[in-house]
Parts: sequence; structure tokens; C-alpha cells
Amino acid sequence: MGQLSVSRVGKAFRRYRHPIGRIAEWLGIGQQHEQRWVLRDISFEIAPGDAVALIGVNGAGKSTLLKLIAGTSAPTEGHIQTSGRLTALLELGMGFHPDFTGRENARMAARLSGVEDQDLPEVLAAVEEFAEIGDYIDQPLRVYSSGMQVRLAFSVATAVRPDILIIDEALSVGDTYFQHKSFDRIRRFLGQGTTLLFVSHSPSAIKSICHRALLLDQGSIIKDGEPDQVLDYYNAIIARSHADYQIRALSSTGGAQGMRSGSGEAAIDRVEMRVNGSIVHAIQSGQRASLLVHATSRTALEQLTVGILIRDRFGNDVFGTNSMLLGVSCARAAGESFVAEFIFDSLPLGKGSYSVTVALHREVHHIADNYDWWDRAMVLEVVADSASGVGVCHFPVTLHWHSADNRFEPQPATEEAATNEAATEEAALKQATDKGTSVP
Repeated sequence: MGQLSVSRVGKAFRRYRHPIGRIAEWLGIGQQHEQRWVLRDISFEIAPGDAVALIGVNGAGKSTLLKLIAGTSAPTEGHIQTSGRLTALLELGMGFHPDFTGRENARMAARLSGVEDQDLPEVLAAVEEFAEIGDYIDQPLRVYSSGMQVRLAFSVATAVRPDILIIDEALSVGDTYFQHKSFDRIRRFLGQGTTLLFVSHSPSAIKSICHRALLLDQGSIIKDGEPDQVLDYYNAIIARSHADYQIRALSSTGGAQGMRSGSGEAAIDRVEMRVNGSIVHAIQSGQRASLLVHATSRTALEQLTVGILIRDRFGNDVFGTNSMLLGVSCARAAGESFVAEFIFDSLPLGKGSYSVTVALHREVHHIADNYDWWDRAMVLEVVADSASGVGVCHFPVTLHWHSADNRFEPQPATEEAATNEAATEEAALKQATDKGTSVP
């Protein structure tokens, strides 16, 4: 149960040359339309219990493909086979009536999904408990916020464990608390054998829950593999510009396979980590180190940004920054070679293996003009000085024991401490309100 098979599927829509073209065809006055293929020759299989991400830019055909699999639309060509109970959470509010209450919509959706009458009270109680929308469960859906609609829709869709679960970006609307709660339920379903097809633009969500990804571009699947590798390729796709652009796989320092893309107006020559002036491939947690990016500007560039991104072995972003965020302006003449040195007074990474992604681009965001983006340009091993903690960060911690009878009184803040606290709060506020920033 829960197997999904898609074989040579295509979907075309009719595009009429004139507003009355459809009527003209009905009257037999020749063909008045042309077919626009949005999907063509799509084939893949998902085994029971697998979690697969479907990735692609807006307009690639993801939502159309999910509708075909869910059965709300029919393919123009090819075949789709599913086994077991299939539940799809597609467009926000899809299948709900705005004038019905949340409870009425939940009851109607449960019946349509095959829940027997004798099981309805238990299912509705489970929906109400999981959604946590309080008295709004008995209010019309039209007064719900988008977040409340997501809570109700997900709760209804997952009240009974499906064999196949399809989710299309819906959870991105919900609040953080409900997202965590929903992902916990999805992971539990996966452990029980549910098959998941998941669409998201969040790399962290994809990496945390899926072990396979499909990249859809211009109506075709162009990449099928591990999420980390497919996301690297996707990153190159979204950074693609009008200039001559190459996407290629390269072996990075340390032996990892990294994706490289860019227009070539500037190129990364090599990346290295140095400690006390010596090149290293392993460092001790908390050690002072420098990350050096050697590069060449092949054309004159008035504005060049150099960025770095450190990821853990699961592909999760740990830390990233770039020259523009650090307030360093950079212009380079054609043919000029240069070195950008990122100095870490302390690199408090936890024990393990990390990769470093490096990018050369214009302005703060790599999508503006991507000159050279090198995923996993190098791999770094971090060894801990002691087994004092776990995780991707290794913070120095001091532990003090006190008698339970001691009373702790807050210490009066010094003028210097108060100044530092105010500066920290101001920096945190600026960071929270600075939207649209991306690194490298």
C-alpha cells in the first residue's frame, strides 16, 4: 500500500487565438486553439514509506503535477497509478466552503474521504484537538485567517493516517509552532509506512524530512537524487541569468562532489582554511582560523560580493555571511586576481564534518548576478577538545553547583554591561527587520 507510479505523463492546456474561438470550434469552424504543454514525459516511482520532495521554480509545473496525481485533473497523456488511501493538501482552502463552519467543513471533508458515520465523532474530536483554533471551529470559514485555514486543513487531511500524503507548500503559511507540530505528525506517519510527496521552497524542511528529491524545470524532471545534490542544482537554476551560464559538477577540496554554476565574469580559483598561516583540512573546535577565497575577475566589475556558507553533514545551513553584509565594498579590474580572507577569532563548531560553499556575485543577493557559485568547495573536519557537548555548535560553558538554600539576587548592572545590552538589543532588532537578505 502507498505505492505511486507515474509513467510518461504529460499535460497540455488549450490556448485559443480569439475570445470566441471555443464557440467557433463548437460550431465546427476548424481548430481555433494551440496546445501548450506544461508537463511532458514525466516518469518516476515512489515506493511505500518513501519521502520525496518535488522542487522547482514557480511555473515549473509542480502544482499541475500534484493535481494529476491527486486526481483533481486528468493527464493529457501517460498513466498514473496509486495504491491505498491518498490525501492531498494542495491549494489553501481547497474543498472548503467559506460559509460553512470549520466543524461543518471538517465533517464534509471526512465523509468525502471515506470516513464511516460511526467514526465521525472520534475523527472530528481529533481534528478539533489538533487544530487548536478554539471557538473558531464553529465559526464560518470566511472569518478565518490563512494560518487558521492551514491548521484546519492539515488537521482534517491527517486525522486518519493516509497511505499517500501530498503537501503543496501549504505549511509555509502556518505559524512556527504549528509547523513543528505538523512535521512531527508527518514523521510519525512516515515511520508507520506513509508515502510522502512534498513540495516546498524551504531547503531545511526538505532536508529534514525527505531522503530523495525530484527537480522539475520547464515541465520536465531534470534531476533525481539526494536532496542535498538536487538542491544545489536548483540553486544554480534560480540564479541563472541572461548571460552565458554553465552548471557543472566538480570535485571539491576534501573529495566531496559539489555543483558549480555562474556566468564566469569572475571565477573562484581555490578555497582553503588556514590556522597560524598553514593550510589545514581539520581544526579544533573554537580555534582561531581564516577562510581564504582565491579568485580572479575576468571582466571589470564595479561591484563584487564574496560570500561563504558553512553547512553540516546533513546539508543544513550553520552560518553564512558575505562582504556586503560585513560592510566591505569591492571593485575589481579585468584580469585581476585577489584573495578574500574571512577571519574567525573563534570557530565554535561542534565535532563533525562540514562543507563550505563559496560565491561571487553582485550586490547582497546571489540572484542579482551570479558570477560563480561553488557548492561544497571544500570539506572541513572539526574535532572537539573534549566531550563537553553535542550539536553543531560548541559553546564554552562553565558549571557551578550551589546549595538549594542559597538565594540568588540579581546583580546590579554596570554602566558598561548596560551599554553592551542596549547595543545587542539594537543589533537584534535590526536583524529581525532586515528582510530579503541572503548569503553567501
